[in-house]
Amino acid sequence: MNDYHNEELKRLISESLRERPDSYLIQQLFERFPTKAELMDVSEQQLLSIKGIGESKMRQITSLLKLATTLTIPTQDNPIIRSPKDAFELLEPDFRYLNKEHFTCLFLNTKNRVIFKEIISIGSLNAAIVHPREVFQAALKRCSASIVCSHNHPSGDSTPSPEDIELTRRLVSVGEIVGIEVLDHIIIGGSNYVSLKEQGLM
Repeated sequence: MNDYHNEELKRLISESLRERPDSYLIQQLFERFPTKAELMDVSEQQLLSIKGIGESKMRQITSLLKLATTLTIPTQDNPIIRSPKDAFELLEPDFRYLNKEHFTCLFLNTKNRVIFKEIISIGSLNAAIVHPREVFQAALKRCSASIVCSHNHPSGDSTPSPEDIELTRRLVSVGEIVGIEVLDHIIIGGSNYVSLKEQGLM
């Protein structure tokens, strides 16, 4: 998490809890969970183990973090996606420490420049639950010309499952109907990825 976003998140949590950013509670929270991914995946018990966090503050923090995961985050410098590797390099840092499947989309303009990056859904330990409706609602909202879909396999194995392939084909079909092309579906497992486009699976 870069310094700017780290400070912004610290400020938001501090204000919500009515704590100073340099208070013991806030310092402990960010020392134990220094990355955004670790914070997003923190458990209630982990929060309660920090001195000064009781049931009330724990609920405030978890609610704030859940809200943060649903927010659309503008990407830095609006990169152009020319290949699956470009998409992987943009997305991999977001997935690196997650132990649940996250389904994320890159929304592109007509020049394949990223307009927005958005988490569409968060699944269980081994399943990302997403419906094409959610994907294309977000794509239409951003006036996207095309999209790149991606999700992580926390197991580290990026091999697409039959469900991944079926979902991808459904997304492509819906995209054809609404006029938004699905350029690829990238599955990321650890430091590896599989492009369903390159594999001829879409």
